[in-house]
Amino acid sequence: MMNHALTLTRLLRASLLALVLGLVACGQDTLKFSAIDITGADYGREFSLADQNGRTRGLADFQGKVVMMFFGYTQCPDVCPTALTEMAQIKSLLGKDGARFQGIFVTVDPERDRPETLKAYMANFDPSFLALVPQVAELPALMKSFKIFFKKVEGPTPSSYTVDHTAGSYIYDTQGKLRLFTRNGADVAQTVADIRLLLKQNP
Repeated sequence: MMNHALTLTRLLRASLLALVLGLVACGQDTLKFSAIDITGADYGREFSLADQNGRTRGLADFQGKVVMMFFGYTQCPDVCPTALTEMAQIKSLLGKDGARFQGIFVTVDPERDRPETLKAYMANFDPSFLALVPQVAELPALMKSFKIFFKKVEGPTPSSYTVDHTAGSYIYDTQGKLRLFTRNGADVAQTVADIRLLLKQNP
């Protein structure tokens, strides 16, 4: 009887220890972000697109960096230039960690956003930022695979159309996994804090 009680006591202690260790481990793995946490999303997992310099790019090219990706177009009147300006501010506020941050702009208007146009456009924000250019025919499938809404809105002339599109950014961790979605107008300082958490998780 005594041996049975002793065994039961030991089992209870072992169970309690395992529970405590498990709670500690969970606390270490749980990160609290200001942006929308979409860790484990089954979309936006990969791309293979030419940048403004003609080089084909994919997520594997940015291993070790946090990637922030925005979809827009160069003739966007306000949302797109504001988003890229904020992206440049984020890199600046990261200080030395800015070297581990990659800004990416994916055009939703490849008909007008030719590589030379994008080179000049991106130079206005940060020379390290990349613009990716889908082929016109592959654009719908690409946008669907990233769950990005876009719709061409005709203007007074064939070349003066606008494009309605999702206004927000995806953020990938240093392992190329999609982790966060930031809405348009999100607080820059909070986004910087989120990126620092991702960098800390994968130093």
